Amino acid sequence: MATDADADTNGKLRDALPDLTSRIVATYKGCGSINHLGHSSLPSYREVVEILGDLREILFPGYGRRQNLHMGNVAYHVGDLIDSLYDRLGQQLTRAFQHDCEAREPLAESEAKAEACTVRFLERIPELRETAAGDVKAAFEGDPAASSLDEIVFCYPGVSAVTVHRLAHELYNLGVPLIPRMMTEYAHGKTGIDIHPGARIGREFFIDHGTGVVIGQTTEIGDRVKVYQGVTLGALSFPRDEATGEIVRGSKRHPTIEDDVVIYANATILGGATVIGHHSVVGSSAWLTRSVAPYTTVTIENPRLRYRESPDVRPDDAYPERLNYQI
Repeated sequence: MATDADADTNGKLRDALPDLTSRIVATYKGCGSINHLGHSSLPSYREVVEILGDLREILFPGYGRRQNLHMGNVAYHVGDLIDSLYDRLGQQLTRAFQHDCEAREPLAESEAKAEACTVRFLERIPELRETAAGDVKAAFEGDPAASSLDEIVFCYPGVSAVTVHRLAHELYNLGVPLIPRMMTEYAHGKTGIDIHPGARIGREFFIDHGTGVVIGQTTEIGDRVKVYQGVTLGALSFPRDEATGEIVRGSKRHPTIEDDVVIYANATILGGATVIGHHSVVGSSAWLTRSVAPYTTVTIENPRLRYRESPDVRPDDAYPERLNYQI
């Protein structure tokens, strides 16, 4: 039970809140680089996530919010979604373009640019559905634990992350700022798979398990590539401008993976000049910073395992012998 002393203490703390507020607001001048005050509205993260939900509903109808869809009513459902997306996505793209130009161009120009990008993006959905079907097929053929295509669409984080990436990559190619990265970072948070929207990924791409996979901005991946958890396709170094010392942006920093390559868990492949030739296999925990020829298998030497028994071990605790374990 609260006492009078507790009430008095709480009252004093509440009285101090205006001063605390003033001190917080004072930092908005000193730390202005992380404020967005007095500018055009930013894209809404919540709205971008909801747009992703609608796009997934179109790509995979019947798996999401709306059940009991069939060929007789699906056109009405998709039509409603497309109509809504035309307006909502256009508004978010307008905000992104206004932010990118720091509102220096007239709002009408940003709106026209956003409308054109929205139409071009939506027109890509039929092809994106074909690509998504290939990714689901690759997952089913690449994982003997998969019992059905439905399980893959519902449950496989690699498919979810790659689907979001393919949507974000289309917007990235259209020159849309900020929103593609918002989309892929949402997928990153949900799946543990970090794919930059700039990465170029071919057809029938499968990430098995997926947690900890990192695919950098300038990565190029061919068709029918399979990647396991913990794989990094990253940059070897960051070139810097000799005069300013700042990072040079826009250069090829991440590797190229050709067709039909398999990369096993926790392998790391670095560098923009690194090319993994088609039909190659990169073993678990390998570290590569140079190219390999097609049809190459790269593995690290087997580590030596050391076993040290406790002095307290009893004869009947000798598990390998008792259970016929093979070591």
